[in-house]
Amino acid sequence: MAASLIRLHFHDCFVQGCDASILLDDTSTIQSEKSAVPNGNSARGFEVIEAAKREVERICPGVVSCADILTLAARDASVAVGGPSWTVRLGRRDSTTANRAQANSDLPSPFSTLDGLISSFANKGLTAREMVALSGSHTLGQAQCFLFRGRIYSNGTDIDPGFASTRRRQCPQSGGDSNLAPLDLVTPNSFDNNYFKNLQQRKGLLQSDQVLFSGGSTDSIVSEYIRSPQTFARDFANAMIKMGEIQPLLGQSGIIRRVCNAIN
Repeated sequence: MAASLIRLHFHDCFVQGCDASILLDDTSTIQSEKSAVPNGNSARGFEVIEAAKREVERICPGVVSCADILTLAARDASVAVGGPSWTVRLGRRDSTTANRAQANSDLPSPFSTLDGLISSFANKGLTAREMVALSGSHTLGQAQCFLFRGRIYSNGTDIDPGFASTRRRQCPQSGGDSNLAPLDLVTPNSFDNNYFKNLQQRKGLLQSDQVLFSGGSTDSIVSEYIRSPQTFARDFANAMIKMGEIQPLLGQSGIIRRVCNAIN
C-alpha cells in the first residue's frame, strides 16, 4: 500500500490543504472527493487510515486527527519500502467539508505539460525542484492503461520504442482501460532513483513523468537525482514536509473526527 498511502496524502493536501477532506464520504451536504475524476476507482488505502484511527481512538480518544494520521502514514509508507524518513510536525485538525470541484481542478493530470506541472505545484507553494522530487514518488506504484495509452501508441520521439512495445502488450488500443503497469519498470516496489534513470532513457510511463526530462528546465534536476540518490532522498523528505504543511487547520479551526469518513 506504500504508493497508495503517499498518493492519498498528496491528494488530500492539494485540496483545501492537509485536512483529511479526501477521507469523507458523500452525505446530503458533502460531495465526497472520493468520486472526483483523479480519485474515482484509483484512490485507495482508506481502510488503512481508518484502522489506524480506531487503534488511536481506543488509547487516546478525541485527540489525534485523521489529517495527522494520514500525514504520518505517508512518511511510514516511505520508510517501509526503503525510502527516507522525516519528522512530521503534528497538530493538524480535520475538515468538516470536502471539495470535489477543487479535487477536479487542482490535482495535476497525468497528461500535464511541464509548465502545467510547475504551475500546479507553484499554486500550492511548491517549487519546480520540489515538484520533481515529489514526482520521484513514482518510483512506487502503478498506473491504469487509459492514462498512458496515448503515449505508448504515439510513436513520439520522447518514448523508447522497445519500452512502448512492451507496454502495448498489456494495454491494447481499445479495451483493458484499467490494466495496470508499474510507474518504475525496474524496481516498482522499492524507493530508489531508478524512476529518474528511466526518464533519461525515455521510459517514463506517463506523459507527466517524461516531461520532467524532455529538453526543458527540469532536465538538470533529473540528472542530479540520477547522480546522487542521497540528494533525491533528502529533497524528497524536505518536499514531503512542506507538502504536509499546506494550509493546515489549527487551533480552534476544524474538528477531531471520531471516524475518518464522517463528521462527528
